[in-house]
Amino acid sequence: MTTDQTPLALIVLAAGKGTRMKSDLHKVLHPIAGRPMLLHLLGNLGALGVARQVIIAGDRHEQIEAALAGSGAEVVLQHEQLGTGHAALQAKAALVDFTGQVVVCFGDGPFLTAATVGRLCAAVAEGARVAVLGFRPGDNMAYGRIKADAEGRVSKMVEYKDASAEERAIELCYAGPMVAHSDHIWRLLESIDNNNAQGEYYLPDVATKAIAEGATVRVVEGSPDEVLGVNSRAELAGAEAVWQAARRQAAMDAGATLVAPETVWFSWDTELGRDVRVEPNVVFGPGVKVADHVNIRAFCHIEGATIAAHAEVGPYARLRPGAELGEKAKVGNFVEVKKARLGKGAKANHLSYIGDAEVGEGANIGAGTITCNYDGYFKYQTVIGPRAFIGSNSALVAPVRIGADAIVAAGSAVTRDVADGELRIVRAEQLVKPGWADRFHDAMKKKKAEKKG
Repeated sequence: MTTDQTPLALIVLAAGKGTRMKSDLHKVLHPIAGRPMLLHLLGNLGALGVARQVIIAGDRHEQIEAALAGSGAEVVLQHEQLGTGHAALQAKAALVDFTGQVVVCFGDGPFLTAATVGRLCAAVAEGARVAVLGFRPGDNMAYGRIKADAEGRVSKMVEYKDASAEERAIELCYAGPMVAHSDHIWRLLESIDNNNAQGEYYLPDVATKAIAEGATVRVVEGSPDEVLGVNSRAELAGAEAVWQAARRQAAMDAGATLVAPETVWFSWDTELGRDVRVEPNVVFGPGVKVADHVNIRAFCHIEGATIAAHAEVGPYARLRPGAELGEKAKVGNFVEVKKARLGKGAKANHLSYIGDAEVGEGANIGAGTITCNYDGYFKYQTVIGPRAFIGSNSALVAPVRIGADAIVAAGSAVTRDVADGELRIVRAEQLVKPGWADRFHDAMKKKKAEKKG
C-alpha cells in the first residue's frame, strides 16, 4: 500500500539481454553484497506494502523465475525487444484486474528506495497524472532530459538522441522510474509511438502523452547514487563500491568501530551490535549476526555465523555457515569453524579445524586439533564437554564424545569416547636409544669422507 492506502502494483523491466555483462547469468541477478540486484530492488520497495509484482523478462527468463520462486511475483515475457514502453505494456494482462497506483522501474537499478517511490506516489495522489524520477548527474551526457518549472511541473521530456542542443544543456535528467494510476497508464502506454531515432517505444513518452492531454506531470528528484544503473562489469563494481561505502558509514553511525573502513566488506544482511570492533581486511558473507562488544581482528572471513557478546575472532580466522560462538568464546589465528558451537568462554586459539561439533563452556582446544567429521560419505559429530582440555595436534575421530573436565594428551588420535575427568593418551610409547644419534652421525660423516676421497 502507499501512504494513503491506495493499492500499489510494481512493474520491473528486466527483459534486456545484458550483452555488455558478457555473462551466462542474467544481468539483474548479478549480486551486490551477495544479493542479486533484482532482489535488492524488491526488498527495498517491499516496505511500501506492494500488492502486486510483475517482472518483465525476456532472454534467460527461466533464471529470473527460479530466483523469484515462492515470492508471489509474476514473470511476464516480452517476446520482442521493442523498447521500454512496449515492455511495460506487457504487464497489462497480468494487472487487468488491478486498481491503484502503478510503479514502473528497472531491474538493473537496485538502489531505488521506498522513500523516493513514496514521494512519486504522493505526487500522483495529489493530482499528477504521471510522476517521474529525475536526478542531476555529474556527467549527464547520454541521459534523457526533463524540462520542468521551479514547482516540478514537467513541460517536456526528451531522449538525448532526440534532444536539441538547448535541451541537452538542461541539467535535470530522467532516471527511468515513474508512477501513474491504473486508470491512465495502460491508455497512455498504448498511445505512444516509435517515431524517434531508435525506432522504439519509449517509456518517457507516457509523460509526453499526458502533457499533450493537458494533464499535470511532476518530477521528483533523487540522488545519483539511488538511481545508479548497472549495465557492465565495471558498473557492477562501481555499484558494489557505492553500497559498501554506505553500509560502512551506517555501521559506524550505529556504534561499530571499523579501524580501516575501506577494507571491510559487508553482506547485504550483516548485523553488527554496539561497540563491535572490526580490524582491517575482514569479509562478511551472508547470514552473519554479531552481538555487542565483539572484537573481530584482521583478515577474517565470516559467513553464516552467529557471534555472542564479548567474543573474539581472529586474526586470520574463518567462520563458515553454522558456526556459533558463545559469550566470551575465542577463535584465534588460522582456525576454521563449520557447523559447530563453542560455548561460553571456550577457546580455540590457533591452527585448528572444528567442524560438526559441540564444544562446552570453558573448554580449551589446543593448536593443530582436528575434528575428523567426514569419512567420505557421511558427516559425524564431536561433542567436547565443559572445561575439557584438548592437547595440541590431536585428532578427534567422530562420532566421539569427550567428557567434562577430561584431558586429551597432545598428539592423540581419539576414536572412542573419553569419560568425565579422564586423561586419554593415544600415541606410541616413546622409545629411547642413548647415544644412537651420535653413532649415526659419526658413521655417516666417515662414509661421506670416504666417498669424497
